[in-house]
Amino acid sequence: MQLQVTNSPFSQEQVELLNRLLPSLTESQQIWLTGYMFARQSSLSAGAGMQAISEPAGTAEIVSLASQPAVSREVTVLFGSQTGNSQRIATSLTRKLEEQGFQVTLSAMNKFKPNGLKKVENLLLVVSTHGEGEPPDNARAFYEFIYSKRAPQLDGLHFSVLALGDTSYEFFCQTGKDFDKRLEELGGQRLSPRVDCDLDYDELVAGWSGQVLNALNERLNASSGAAVAVNVTSSVTATEESSYSRTNPFKAEVLANLNLNGRGSDRETRHLELSLEGSNLQYEPGDSLGIYPENHPDLVDAIIKEMNWNPDEIVPVNKNGEQGSLREALLKHYEITALTKPLLTQAAELTANSALKELLAPGQEQGLKNYINGRDLLDLVQDFSPWQATPSSFVAILRKLPARLYSIASSFKANNDEVHLTIRAVRYEAHGRDRYGVCSIHCAERVQPGDSLPIYIQQNPNFKLPANPDTPIIMVGPGTGVAPFRAFLEEREELGAEGKSWLFYGDRHFVTDFLYQTDWQRMLKDGVLTKLDVAFSRDTDEKVYVQHRLLERSRELYEWLQEGAYVYICGDEKHMAHDVHAALITVIQQEGGKSPEEAAAYLDDLQQQQRYQRDVY
Repeated sequence: MQLQVTNSPFSQEQVELLNRLLPSLTESQQIWLTGYMFARQSSLSAGAGMQAISEPAGTAEIVSLASQPAVSREVTVLFGSQTGNSQRIATSLTRKLEEQGFQVTLSAMNKFKPNGLKKVENLLLVVSTHGEGEPPDNARAFYEFIYSKRAPQLDGLHFSVLALGDTSYEFFCQTGKDFDKRLEELGGQRLSPRVDCDLDYDELVAGWSGQVLNALNERLNASSGAAVAVNVTSSVTATEESSYSRTNPFKAEVLANLNLNGRGSDRETRHLELSLEGSNLQYEPGDSLGIYPENHPDLVDAIIKEMNWNPDEIVPVNKNGEQGSLREALLKHYEITALTKPLLTQAAELTANSALKELLAPGQEQGLKNYINGRDLLDLVQDFSPWQATPSSFVAILRKLPARLYSIASSFKANNDEVHLTIRAVRYEAHGRDRYGVCSIHCAERVQPGDSLPIYIQQNPNFKLPANPDTPIIMVGPGTGVAPFRAFLEEREELGAEGKSWLFYGDRHFVTDFLYQTDWQRMLKDGVLTKLDVAFSRDTDEKVYVQHRLLERSRELYEWLQEGAYVYICGDEKHMAHDVHAALITVIQQEGGKSPEEAAAYLDDLQQQQRYQRDVY
């Protein structure tokens, strides 16, 4: 900040000198200078002039303060992110910190040398939880380090954790909780309490960010002995500034909605083409598209009927005070297909049926888990009546209907102002009733060309093509997991990439379930796709999956790895991704002559180099 001459006791020459000096001072120099000037003024008032004198009364405390180590303005912001949310929040937070004069180091956890923790004074962690309480891929090594015997004591550390998660999972925000607990065990002190965020996290992110900024500035104020004017009113948002975003979705017209499966298939996979015209939205291969769906109208009507409510009664539809009919609220605004412990805990206060509180009692964790699995809001209102709730009080305990994310199946360069998706319709039976995937059935049954869907682009910086288009790539994507690889290959075709490409694809039946078969055949013919290996598990007596094809091609696969190939996996985490990971370790061990530990370390090193990337769910 520049010193102004107007109403200033300094001459123009002095102002110029000060304006040259002050910006060059470090925080510790500024603090020392403050104490020195105060002490000098006290000495002059005592008649000591410019000579060295004994400390006047009151000066010892000031000089002592000035000589103490200053509180650092350096802040380290680390993120662990699978789909990009934590990274976007961390990046936005970094900008806000820098605006207020902090010197920020921003890094993914896998890019940060964990031994450097002992040198960090201010640490902010933004981390998601993946799968069943697991760290995201780029946080795994850092997580393992701080829980190892090599983790240093962190007595000088001040930290705070923002945890992202989903309350529909049993281990909600577990990774953030683990980091928070472990940093305290190692001696760290909290700048502000950990905040656990569900899918609708914007307000919580803004609140946590404000608390962190206040805490950092309070430490600075306490060390300098002077109040520092700080603007913390601007909230840190979780999305980049743009006209259309997660909180302001674009209504995209549906151009095409096709079933990719052949006649006789027991599966239905929709290929959607949406128009982005007029949105200025762009994306890169590897990004995802968020869709705000509508709940199934049959389920909505059944809940209203069960509760004997008036579908036209006006209720709140969001936290901003907007209102609408009860039916509209349940159809478009609130989640009604998933049960969570927080929801059941609040619902227990709205029913005269004591059985719900008994289900939530200590020691009943397994019974609660069994009940929640596969049930929805209709089950809840049927099983625990009579209810003592108005429609408004009941919807108040429901969480916002979250968007569903789908890997983008097209290249923006190849399909200007369009985005393509691959969505498998989810239908199943549970607890004596047919169930439906919210977004997949909305798209499969109730969306026609000419209709529109509220959408936004979800950037995924952790799943990207190599910067060098001549780098070989290996892609493993069974079922709808093949979607981003269609985008990868379209992009490389547009760029005229010379790098080799190898696709491993699997599904049930060759005749009915070979998604995008004509695309792959054309790309093979044109040389865009170098190799294609397929596995159709139900066409042979013995089930064959993509991991078996990897093992069959182990020698050539290892040669590609040695040549610098990138490996990408997309699809189911619990089974496919785990099996493919194990197969890759076997390939490296077998063809590289390595021990199991050395093979695992080889794959970990590929991940550190971002040559092994996963988009799993």
